[in-house]
Amino acid sequence: MTYEYHSALLSAERRNVQLENARAAIDLGSISVAITACSGVVIAADKTPPSPLYDVDSVRRVEMIAKHIGMVYSGVDPDYRILVIAARKVAQLYYLTHMNLIPVKELAKCMAIIMTDHTNLYAVRPFGVSLLICGWSDGCPQVYKVDPSGLYSAWKAYAQGKNAVHSNNMLVDRYNEVLNTDDAVYTALQVLWQSGCEMISDNIEIAICSSNGYRRLDHGSIQKHISRFCS
Repeated sequence: MTYEYHSALLSAERRNVQLENARAAIDLGSISVAITACSGVVIAADKTPPSPLYDVDSVRRVEMIAKHIGMVYSGVDPDYRILVIAARKVAQLYYLTHMNLIPVKELAKCMAIIMTDHTNLYAVRPFGVSLLICGWSDGCPQVYKVDPSGLYSAWKAYAQGKNAVHSNNMLVDRYNEVLNTDDAVYTALQVLWQSGCEMISDNIEIAICSSNGYRRLDHGSIQKHISRFCS
């Protein structure tokens, strides 16, 4: 049995409507943010539960991909789970082939190729997520954004999801090259708060990628940062 795949069709106005729908889903998704600091990258996300009965620990928006790389998303949850599995396979294959940890840029490039394929193929829809791939490579913190179209680009700080335009304007005003990780966490909390996230530890995920690797903050550590933010 053979299967045929055809390139996705564009409208008369040269628009890919499914790609536009994917980007609309991202704009409606919960806010996520990544900020580079002097000694690492801070990754933060709003994971406010849809109901008081919801188990907040059952789903993660910030995921470890390799011991030096983390990833966060805004958009459609099930699509992200597929991409997390794919990213981990790419990182592991690179390590087995080269016996070195995969550079952040290389992982972003590989994920961009996967997402481009789903944008171009007629038989499948684009992934409805935008990724922030964050880690420590070449002795410095790095953040790469990967769009559903497969476009990837490096950033010093970036926010995506609800109110992304306002959040990125805030980052432009408040970001500087000499932030330490505590200051970057504080700035990330400001972005989440301005986007409507309630400042309680159950609603927030934070991880830090540094020269020591990926580290996920527990509820107690997040609460300490929230107390500093609210004081």
